[in-house]
Amino acid sequence: MDGVESMEKQKALQINPVTLAFLGDAVYSLYVREKLVKSGTGKVADFQRSASKVVSARGQSAFLDKLLPLLSEEETEIYRRGRNAKKPTKSKHATVAEYTRSTGFEAVLGYLYLTGQTDRINELLSRIDEASLQGQSAEKVYKP
Repeated sequence: MDGVESMEKQKALQINPVTLAFLGDAVYSLYVREKLVKSGTGKVADFQRSASKVVSARGQSAFLDKLLPLLSEEETEIYRRGRNAKKPTKSKHATVAEYTRSTGFEAVLGYLYLTGQTDRINELLSRIDEASLQGQSAEKVYKP
């Protein structure tokens, strides 16, 4: 996740929180997918199923319970802005509360990414419970 040119914090704070969440969703999805692939061998279908559970609004909302106490004051404010922002869409498979919480979480990740705080992203996301990534490894090893 390194390699992006960092943006000043003040400039990043001026971005709509739903836009930050748009980017944060991609950051989280990439982190989870990378963790699954590096965890061992498996089939793409297994990886996709596991990633979908974790990256979903419901999965993010559950994970957020572990993260909220760890957020800095600045991150908590960004979370609140994202959670309370008017969203252009609704979730098909999550409650309104889960969806709004996940948007707040994604906004934090988008902000951290834009401001070059990849170490902080890794610190927060390293708390993903391995049990929530069920199915990431299979018995067969890929043989080219």
